[in-house]
Amino acid sequence: MADPAPFDPAWFNRRRLVIDSATESCSVALFEDDVLLAGECLMLGRGHAERLVPMIAALPDKGRAGTIWVDSGPGSFTGIRVGLAAARALALAWNAQVLGYQSLALVAAMAHAGQDSPTPVDVVMTGGHGEWFFRPFDAAGQPLAPLVSLPPQDVLARLAAPLVAGSQADACAAARPGVETRALWPDARSAGLLAPGLLSDGAAPAYGRAPDARLPAAAAALPA
Repeated sequence: MADPAPFDPAWFNRRRLVIDSATESCSVALFEDDVLLAGECLMLGRGHAERLVPMIAALPDKGRAGTIWVDSGPGSFTGIRVGLAAARALALAWNAQVLGYQSLALVAAMAHAGQDSPTPVDVVMTGGHGEWFFRPFDAAGQPLAPLVSLPPQDVLARLAAPLVAGSQADACAAARPGVETRALWPDARSAGLLAPGLLSDGAAPAYGRAPDARLPAAAAALPA
């Protein structure tokens, strides 16, 4: 059996692993000097926990990198936790840095990538309990308002941009005749489109709405 290749800190520090499992899609990508080396994107719906680690292991050098970007949400509670757990575990093993980005910001960047002259974009993604996540972005991909989770009719009332992108974009078309729509889900292979200012250190989860579970009143009243 051949000896493993020696660890080279030069390529390790230049490489970036991207993990995205916050929504129905599950994707990974490995970049070096902003060049995509390899990546994969699957539309799973469920089963992210079983598929994510093998997808990372299939990347060159098993995805080992000095920096790990991870989608911190909003999206599926389970999918967000799966991605963050994988990123933190690998960062601990590799002594790597973890940075987070939000799913709607990546979708906005992906929507702008196909435009000759970028325009403002409203991003609308599937939320929980029948609600949709909504956030407007300017032509440079910067958010114009806080993220909200609202019933579909309330989101439809807020649409104002000439472009709507996201998993619920096509559902918005009837409410905005003539508006351009792009059905998109976050894809780790497109993470290089994100502006640096949209990254956060530490990758805290951004669930986008309050947890469904609640402590019983008696338990919630107990002192910490």
